[in-house]
Amino acid sequence: MTQQLAGRTALVTGGSRGIGAAIVRRLAADGASVAFTYNSSKDRAEALAGELGPRTAALPADSSDAEALQAAVTTTVETFGSLDILVNNAGVARFAPLSDLTLDHFDEMFSVNVRAIFAAVKAADPHLTRGSRIINIGSVNGDVSPFPGLSIYSASKAAVSGLTRALARDLGPRGITVNNVLPGPVDTDMNPADGPFAGVITPLTALGHYAVPDDIATAVAFLASPAAHFVTGSDWTIDGGLTA
Repeated sequence: MTQQLAGRTALVTGGSRGIGAAIVRRLAADGASVAFTYNSSKDRAEALAGELGPRTAALPADSSDAEALQAAVTTTVETFGSLDILVNNAGVARFAPLSDLTLDHFDEMFSVNVRAIFAAVKAADPHLTRGSRIINIGSVNGDVSPFPGLSIYSASKAAVSGLTRALARDLGPRGITVNNVLPGPVDTDMNPADGPFAGVITPLTALGHYAVPDDIATAVAFLASPAAHFVTGSDWTIDGGLTA
């Protein structure tokens, strides 16, 4: 594996497990110094930082708290000297019938899935320079809802796509790219390949199986690389053909 990100610094929100941890590992393997936030998974976060060594830092931060995100950005810059890559991965999901969903659920999901991205980008903005990258982790559920119960979650992920395109216009003149990765079913703790949703989701994919977190991390690594310098404002769907 080449060190295509040597000398670069990344901040990954929600990086202690699942897709986030895979992204942290891949960016570190590509040579970047990587800070990542965690909320409730302190043991996993510290274990991951210990595994990857001194060029990695685990930072406690609740993504619904804009001040905590600002502090994470500040600590990243103070620790590693710069911030070149921001990966907005943290997210929450709550699937339920409309009758069971509340405005509190709406506020929770939009706070973490949408507002936190805006807050992190605002905090990172003064530190970003030409060639910097912002990569958001959305979802194919922003485009398609394959079963009931996704109303708020799907709306929040659709908002991420719109925000990504607008930010690409805002930051493009400075040579900063902004892209959105849309995973389909990925085998994680939140949605295991043998879990309660698998029987419905797996047959809907063209490939007939879930992704693994490294599949998403590979796309993020490309978008963070110099090779992706002309890619911005785009949605990258990685769903095994779910939306084909």
